[in-house]
Amino acid sequence: MKEEIVNLLTKENKISEKTIDELKQVDINDFKSIVEEIGKQETEYIKADKIAENLNTKYIGKNLYVFHEVQSTNNIAKFLSANGIADGSVIISEKQTAARGRSGKVWNSPLGGAWLSIVLNPHVDHSKLPLITLATGVAVAKTLEKIGIKNPEIKWPNDIIINDKKVCGILTEAVAKFNTIENVIIGVGIDANVDIETFPEEIKDYSTALEKELGRKVDEHELIRIFLEEFEKIGELFDHEGYEEILKEWRKRSYSIGKIVEVKEPFNKCYDGYVLGISKEGALVIEKIDGTLEKVISGECNIKK
Repeated sequence: MKEEIVNLLTKENKISEKTIDELKQVDINDFKSIVEEIGKQETEYIKADKIAENLNTKYIGKNLYVFHEVQSTNNIAKFLSANGIADGSVIISEKQTAARGRSGKVWNSPLGGAWLSIVLNPHVDHSKLPLITLATGVAVAKTLEKIGIKNPEIKWPNDIIINDKKVCGILTEAVAKFNTIENVIIGVGIDANVDIETFPEEIKDYSTALEKELGRKVDEHELIRIFLEEFEKIGELFDHEGYEEILKEWRKRSYSIGKIVEVKEPFNKCYDGYVLGISKEGALVIEKIDGTLEKVISGECNIKK
């Protein structure tokens, strides 16, 4: 975290190379106001005022920070959330240089995408965190439907799929103290107008972009605005314990249900099975080859057929 903030301050010429060593002796939280100031500066590609001018939300995105380049919007969100940032604040970056997905996987984030993190202060138990990820997936899918994507699907637990290819990833992280969740950071990365051909070979064949699917460029400002509105709507359901409605919307768009999958759970537990559905806790329900049932809370779930 400290390295991320020092890197940002150095790039923005807020500190000199000479003072970097001195910062090791300083509480990095003292730089909150400078980081906020950077996030309010004029940016070239994505403009906060263009998102805000027609944004119809009560609190999500009312406090916007837009950066030209950061390592990870989730990291900046965690830093600001530890220093009293408003509930529903949104951190956006035109580019990310060290973004990550689940299990520490690298997430390509060049210019042309919608890379953002939302800071929430929900009063929820740890057991509800998987449902936050699923709810976010529903909000993304509804957003894509509104801009013209015909059949976006949600691959458990955190990928949005168009025509069998990934267009969006979600990373939910809890900031906890003494077993109490203080903040939840929800990172969302949508390949909007990015050139998939520039992606690493290992992910290029499995990725797509909205521009490619729609045959036209997407307005990132409109995309982000619609998503924030859809996220608040689904968030209101979550706040009022409308979990079954969220799961109903998720099931309608599920890419995973009805498929044969390879499950990789923590501690190298691997097996194949058939996806029967999703539980009320947000766990994937798998029928294994031997007929026994498993509930998968965390891990990877790769489609085989």
